[in-house]
Amino acid sequence: MKSRPTQRVPDASAIRVAAIEGLRRITVKHLRRNIIMGLVAVGALITLATTLFQIVLGQPWGSSLAICFWLWFTVWSAMAAESFAEGRGKARASSLRGGREGLKARLLRGDKEYVVDAATLQPGDLIACSAGEVIPVDGEVVAGVAMIDESAITGESAPVLRSSGGDRSAVTGGTTIRSDSVTICVQSAVGHGFVDRLIALIEQANRQPTPNERALSIVLQALTAIFLVVVVTLPLLMWYAGVPANTTTGVVGLVALFVCLIPTTIGGLLPAIGIAGMDRLVARNVVALSGRAIEAAGDVDVLLLDKTGTITYGNRKASEIIPAAGKRHDEIARLAYLASIYDETPEGESIRHLVVDAYGPQEHPQQAADVPFSAHTRLSGIDLPASQSVTQIRKGAVDVIASQCEAAGNPVNEVLLTTASELARKGSTPLLISVDDLSVGLVELRDIVKPGIRDRFERMRQYGIRTVMITGDNPLTAATIAAEAGVDEYIAQARPEDKLERIRFEQVRGNLVAMIGDGTNDAPALAQADVGIAMVSGTQAAREAATMIDLDNDPTKILDVVDVGKELLRTRGALTTFSIANDVSKYVAILPAMFASMWPTLLPTSITEALNVLQLQTPESAILSAVIFNAIVIGLLLPLALRGNRDKGRRPEQMLRKNLLIYGLGGIVAPFPSIKLIDMLISLL
Repeated sequence: MKSRPTQRVPDASAIRVAAIEGLRRITVKHLRRNIIMGLVAVGALITLATTLFQIVLGQPWGSSLAICFWLWFTVWSAMAAESFAEGRGKARASSLRGGREGLKARLLRGDKEYVVDAATLQPGDLIACSAGEVIPVDGEVVAGVAMIDESAITGESAPVLRSSGGDRSAVTGGTTIRSDSVTICVQSAVGHGFVDRLIALIEQANRQPTPNERALSIVLQALTAIFLVVVVTLPLLMWYAGVPANTTTGVVGLVALFVCLIPTTIGGLLPAIGIAGMDRLVARNVVALSGRAIEAAGDVDVLLLDKTGTITYGNRKASEIIPAAGKRHDEIARLAYLASIYDETPEGESIRHLVVDAYGPQEHPQQAADVPFSAHTRLSGIDLPASQSVTQIRKGAVDVIASQCEAAGNPVNEVLLTTASELARKGSTPLLISVDDLSVGLVELRDIVKPGIRDRFERMRQYGIRTVMITGDNPLTAATIAAEAGVDEYIAQARPEDKLERIRFEQVRGNLVAMIGDGTNDAPALAQADVGIAMVSGTQAAREAATMIDLDNDPTKILDVVDVGKELLRTRGALTTFSIANDVSKYVAILPAMFASMWPTLLPTSITEALNVLQLQTPESAILSAVIFNAIVIGLLLPLALRGNRDKGRRPEQMLRKNLLIYGLGGIVAPFPSIKLIDMLISLL
């Protein structure tokens, strides 16, 4: 069974850790990366200094201290929100770290073998790994074949086949060998492997702002600069008008006005939105190596897929049992089952399932000697006691079984050989069955299309995504798989340069292209694509070239990636709209309070009272209420930033109208009752 990480309700410990980490992040290093919060922190420092100055001079300082506290609370809320978003991936990272401490390796030097600490291995070293051992580092299989348990990374309990050569040679440190043995060439030293990079990415330690984030940050910083100029020039205007400084028009009041003018809400939540998007991908078992790729995925037009291991399983499954002339189907099916009893590969298991599904449970013979499958012998079987009418049953590669039959003086039937050749030409793998060195039938292994993939490709068409399967197989096999999978187009007998050329062709036409692959020959195309998704089971080259790693080896995972990309854009747009809109309401609360402090000859009392539409108690409580609302709204909107705006199926113009209606109008209306309620509580206290 596969275990998926899920987004659970946050517990008290997670909130406590985020709260403490939020305090630790109130440093110059972290605030420099968030200009808006950095300016709020500067305002809080100025307010703190002013409050201390008022205490020393014996002036009223209670209101200034309250504003100072809530300004620091605003900064802490933003830092804690970012920390909470990052903390959601740390449990996944901790599970990946488990079991990797103190690993040993069997280093090969010439004909000798040495047991060394895995930490001393270097790229290029050769190590030996056998059944039951944990692979200590990332590498490529250069000799042998083995079944590998990758559940520590993918969550999939079924072992996968890894062999030298081809696209199934990459192994990952921390996985376990289930059967046979292999020689591995080290590709990455301890601490620099695939899992180490996954851990760093999941923990968001090196997450860089995306282009859209940078563009939005520039807009927000421009607005902040404009309001800074406005606030800085206000004292000069007041001095020119002869307005005396007080609690509302002095330094503290001006700082409060500035903080409420600038878009602190989106400024505080912007990092958390991006981090939460990557975390939502992790919850779907996809690790994004680039935040930019997540955003690009939201607008993908064309999806290119490799066939083997992507659309199909790669591990071939039994689809048909073909008896030789004069043999009954149930008889050969029984023999195929017996020959596969001790074959623990996915192919052997699929033969057993095929026979059981057709003829029901099969009895196991007593006192039989097993002949387990081996990558070296390429066959499996069973030896029965001499008292039985049949004593030796074998199943394996056609050339291996045919050689054994010929050596015993029993050449394989020409019809069976012709059938085997036809199966091979259409892309299947034939296995020959023999009884006492006499060929009796064939088993057809097919590269099975993954279940449900056709329905998901149909969903892609609804998203406006065109699917193109690119494979090196012959046109007949490619056409068969394409029709079964339901892709829009297919390209057969494709070379690596053909994949790269097709991606460039689509990009020249203005399309955003996603590429999914797992082989070394897919690496150039993965690097060229706007969104490159590599299967975790793929080669090291493919994983290095990709911008995302799919831990489930599911080609239709692009749907999840597209959903998260669109959610990210929708969430950022919604919160930006709300942040700018609710600033308008805060102006209505603060500006009348400041005008009420001016000379009546400059602004008559009747006008200032009319401007106080919320009927707030005092100018001081009005300013403090706006500052408190400005601080707590970050925490109130954090769940939306983490969960994402999941409103699907709307066109861009519909989303714009909805954002303006819900988050724009809501951003204007919501602060009024909130600020009024806070003002009433302040008056009671």
